[in-house]
Amino acid sequence: MSIAIKTTDLSRAFADSGAKDKNFWALRDVSLEIPEGCIYGLLGPNGAGKTTLIKILSTLLLPTAGEALVAGYNVDNEYEKIRPIINMVSGGENCGYGILTVAENLWMFTQFYGIPTKQAMAKIKDLLEIMNLSEKADTKINKLSTGMRQKMNFIRGFVTDPKILFLDEPTLGLDVNAARETRKFVTDWVKNASEPKTVILTTHYMQEADEMCGKLAIIDHGRILANDTPKNLKKQEAGGVSYTINVAYRDFDPQILRTLPGVSSFAHSVLNEQGLIEMIFNLSDDSALARIIEKINSLSFSINNIQKKEFTLEDAFIKLVGRRLSGGEGDTL
Repeated sequence: MSIAIKTTDLSRAFADSGAKDKNFWALRDVSLEIPEGCIYGLLGPNGAGKTTLIKILSTLLLPTAGEALVAGYNVDNEYEKIRPIINMVSGGENCGYGILTVAENLWMFTQFYGIPTKQAMAKIKDLLEIMNLSEKADTKINKLSTGMRQKMNFIRGFVTDPKILFLDEPTLGLDVNAARETRKFVTDWVKNASEPKTVILTTHYMQEADEMCGKLAIIDHGRILANDTPKNLKKQEAGGVSYTINVAYRDFDPQILRTLPGVSSFAHSVLNEQGLIEMIFNLSDDSALARIIEKINSLSFSINNIQKKEFTLEDAFIKLVGRRLSGGEGDTL
């Protein structure tokens, strides 16, 4: 199988303003091989290094050390060969000119790639129909809702028919039905392509990654922690059982629960609207549950619900990274 993207000991440093003569390493020794014709996921919390990696692979940023090859071309000195065959879509991105219509904005973008107008307009028409945006073709984009702008932005990524496409939170701002249609379109685009198409997907939706990605990497603090299929990651990282316990909100020290015997990992988040704390325990076996309940009761918590669940991709992520992908206050292990 041909390789779409290959990185070897890829690293990127930025000057650390808080430490004189020292660098902050956003990426450190990242080595990956992404095959052609697949949807490959990048999962990591904010600040993990995903954006830096994508910027390097899309030729927007040079690496400090190591090597990155995109379709066999080196990002250091062959960017002119890479840029015509890639494209990128970022969720929530405010792209285009508000005074132009949807169709005009999309046409303008195709001209940057040198696509003949007749060919471009036919492609734009097809994609607008697929994304249920045809009736907005002649509407200025400053009159569109957030979801419609994101649909147009999504179309922009495919209208040039790239060989390699970077999708950064592509369903952000879309309603449930639109997000489902978008995921299906991406999957079919890769599956039914006449020549290999490769998608590099970043998302904060675990179900999206699990459903779409043939393989994915989990990244944190600039390093790759795991690189495998979602199925294998869940299998490899399970090693026990998982329980979710909801308790009435009150202050506590997470370290007390984190260090209990039999607790492999622990994460929690505050459910503000319900006035609850959701605690997630990954345990070596069921016998640890009794100790947890005893300790929770000793902390004067009121237990609302206890649920045993199958080990998920999010559980694997928590075990590897030490916090939930969604981030937020209280989600640290």
